[in-house]
Parts: sequence; structure tokens; C-alpha cells
Amino acid sequence: MLGHSHALSGLAVGAATLPWAPVEGTVAQVAWVAAVGGFAMLPDLDAHGSTVSDMWGPLTDVPSGAIGRLAQGHRWGTHDAVLGPLAFGGLAVLAARNYWSSLLFMALAIGLALHALNFVIPGRIENTVVGNLVLSWAGAWFLLDHTPQPMWLPWAVGVGCLVHIAGDMITRQGVPVPLIWILHRCRLMLTPMHTGAFLEKAVLAPAFVVAALWFLYANTGARDAVDPFIADILAR
Repeated sequence: MLGHSHALSGLAVGAATLPWAPVEGTVAQVAWVAAVGGFAMLPDLDAHGSTVSDMWGPLTDVPSGAIGRLAQGHRWGTHDAVLGPLAFGGLAVLAARNYWSSLLFMALAIGLALHALNFVIPGRIENTVVGNLVLSWAGAWFLLDHTPQPMWLPWAVGVGCLVHIAGDMITRQGVPVPLIWILHRCRLMLTPMHTGAFLEKAVLAPAFVVAALWFLYANTGARDAVDPFIADILAR
């Protein structure tokens, strides 16, 4: 799937899982949804030299090269529905224990989401290395400064990775059969849809937007703010 489809589906799932997410309060809910949306891009850091890996210049491109080698190429190890979430989630377990490392993970999630959703953001500052760094780190600092230590980061990473893998599974390129691919390279493919196909752009991406908005309305305090406004309009 295209990057923005991954991010939008991640935001939708993040909003949908809010009733079960280990977060409390509006700011923490925003942090959870943003994290799942951004981490839904995380498995694509296996593609050295890609747009995602170039997001922060050498700060992301160098680790991306190492991730790609460990994963044995694009859409292999990081796209394994068992190994991918466990590997990234394990790093998040360590990161969540310290403020600065959790800030890094949260900034990475926000940066990936901004990079993927640049087509709906005015200007191009989020596509520049410096601009993305400033926006993502400032956003991460604000969110974490107003919430308890995010021990939920591993869960957000795991959910985001699984959303990404599920998305790639419905394209004809598929994803590796969990664990089996290590001995025998084989893939799971649910549909013959090409990445970037008309169905993805015209149906799936808009559906993800609608789902994200609906679940944000249903699972956050947005309902209390929106309902009186809607009632006032209907009364007129």
C-alpha cells in the first residue's frame, strides 16, 4: 500500500482501539492515535534510500540500511507478522522506560505520519529534514509533557506494525509467511490489487479517513463537543 494509506489505516485503527488502549485523558488519547498512525509506517524502514528512510537524513537512513540488511530486504523480516512487531516492540519496551528514548520513539511516529500525510498538509515543511525534525520533536515533547510516562509505547508499535502488514497483505506483492519464509521464501497475498491501484486511492483511503473520524467522534470527548453543534443545526 501507499504510505498515506498505511498512515490513514493506522490512525483509524488507533482511534478504533481507544476503548482498550492503556491511556487516560484527551492528550494521552491523541498520543495513542498519533503513535499507532505513525508506527503503521515503521516496517517500511527496511527500504534503505526510500522516502521514509530519508525522512531525517542520515539519522534515519543509516539505521534503515541496517534494518534492511537484518530483515533480508524489503518486505521480508520487518513485514513478518510475528517477528516485525516483536522486534520493534522489544525496542519500544526498552525505550518506554526512559523519557528521552520514549520522546525519540514518539517523535519518530509523528515524523512518519507527517511524512506520509504530506499531501493534505499545506506547504512542504514536513517534507524537509529540518522541518520534519522540528515538527515531530515539538509534537512529541508537547504530548509527553502532558501525559504520564508512555509505558504503552510497545502496544502502539505492535498494533501499528500489524496494521501495516495487513495492508500490504492485500496487495499482490504480499508479505512473508510468518517464520516459514526464513527457510523457504514464500509470501501471503490475499488479493491481486497493485499498490497505488484505483481501488486503494478511490475507495480504501477515503474509507480510512471516514473510519478515523467516526471512531475519534465515538471514542473521545469530541462527541460532547460536536453533538450540541449538530443539534443546533438540526433545530434550525
